[in-house]
Amino acid sequence: MPARSIRTPLGWISLTEQDGAITALTWSRKGDDRTALLDEATRQLSAYFAHDLKTFDLPLQPRGGAFQQSVNAAMQAIPYGETREYGEIARDLDAMPQPVGNACGGNSIAIIIPCHRVVGATGLGGFSAPGGVETKVALLRHEGAYSLLI
Repeated sequence: MPARSIRTPLGWISLTEQDGAITALTWSRKGDDRTALLDEATRQLSAYFAHDLKTFDLPLQPRGGAFQQSVNAAMQAIPYGETREYGEIARDLDAMPQPVGNACGGNSIAIIIPCHRVVGATGLGGFSAPGGVETKVALLRHEGAYSLLI
């Protein structure tokens, strides 16, 4: 599968493409393949970190079953700079907050599917990227979601 790495303020991030869709974002330096989709995904990710893009427009095919996909859709519906609680998403999906949290942690295309925008009722909750919650805080600050962090 073609993969392209990009240096970001959070370190190296790699995007993987399969069958014309982005299938993964990993926190590593993995490849330097050139495809039209990886070029566009890299452009959009660079624009996001330059504060020039708030909504990604890429074909995505994240891993996971039906519940994971429903949580992914809920995360994608959270606007840039805003947050939702695990419990709010759970209520919308008629689920419990813990499986929602697990699905957020299982998100295979972080940042583009913004799991960092999902927080706990009394705190930030977790984050499965290197750096953990500090990386989540960096992404929320990048988007101007300061009210949660004060």
